[in-house]
Amino acid sequence: MIETVQEHIKKVENFNASTLEEVEAFRVEYAGKKGILNTLFASFREVPNEDKKAFGQVLNTLKTAVAEKVEHLKASLSSSAQEGQYGDLTRPGSPFALGGQHPLTLVKNRIVEIFNQIGYNISEGPEIEDDWHNFTALNLPEYHPARDMQDTFFIQTNPDILLRTHTSSVQVRYMENNTPPIRTISPGRVFRNEAISARAHCIFHQVEGLYIDKDVSFADLKQTLMYFTKALFGKSKIRLRPSYFPFTEPSAEVDIYWGLETEVDYRITKGTGWLEIMGCGMVDPNVLKNCNIDPEEYSGFAFGMGIERIAMLLYQVGDIRLFFENDIRFLEQFKSSL
Repeated sequence: MIETVQEHIKKVENFNASTLEEVEAFRVEYAGKKGILNTLFASFREVPNEDKKAFGQVLNTLKTAVAEKVEHLKASLSSSAQEGQYGDLTRPGSPFALGGQHPLTLVKNRIVEIFNQIGYNISEGPEIEDDWHNFTALNLPEYHPARDMQDTFFIQTNPDILLRTHTSSVQVRYMENNTPPIRTISPGRVFRNEAISARAHCIFHQVEGLYIDKDVSFADLKQTLMYFTKALFGKSKIRLRPSYFPFTEPSAEVDIYWGLETEVDYRITKGTGWLEIMGCGMVDPNVLKNCNIDPEEYSGFAFGMGIERIAMLLYQVGDIRLFFENDIRFLEQFKSSL
């Protein structure tokens, strides 16, 4: 009898299976109600007394071998099935790729940071504006020809409501609710009815700045702009060209000397070395009056720039549409920028 049990032990040790069904059949064969183990245990009474101890030990060895073999095969086959479906679950997981900020956000945050360092706070306003804050308060009364400078999206059911064409409307709201000294910048999205091309878009972003206080001069404006261009571009050589904006007088376009060191420099500056980056000027006294600020006591300056234009210069991007297409191959290039 002992020899029979030992043969079963060897059989159990050598057994293998390729499916869980085969393992279950093996378990039933040995450990089922009518299985080999129960039959052997039932024959225990027929074993001579002097052999009972040895027979019992070898029988328990067989029982343990069967249980361990079934457990091992089930675990092995279950793991293999999962690995085939999901891969090796014991392998270290793949790290998630970290996202990054949009290039326009990076540039906006850098501009905000630069002006924060010299005391400018941030002001915000609604993107859906009324005529007063977007035009009239900014020295653009109804039928003023300068309104044609901006092709506006009006709300059809109410021509007094529109999508703001500049963030100057935020400055008007800020002046209405705050008393000088005022030092604020207004970043935000603006809208103009323009054909979309490589250089223009109907939706874009601006940052406009405003400084109102006693005895503010054009010299203060120039020094502020030189500080800004040095901090952002690493270049402080600028020039101010006379221009026209309805809400500033005098007004100027700001050019920065970009240089002519590379072929790209020649292309983007058209061989002059100079690049236009923003508009600026002294706040028109009528604008101050409209916002209940005494122009006899206070003066100030304002400036504004397109974030897309600044980003195109910093990153040498030739098509403004790339900022709006959300192409991951384009956006991934800016993960560590600025």
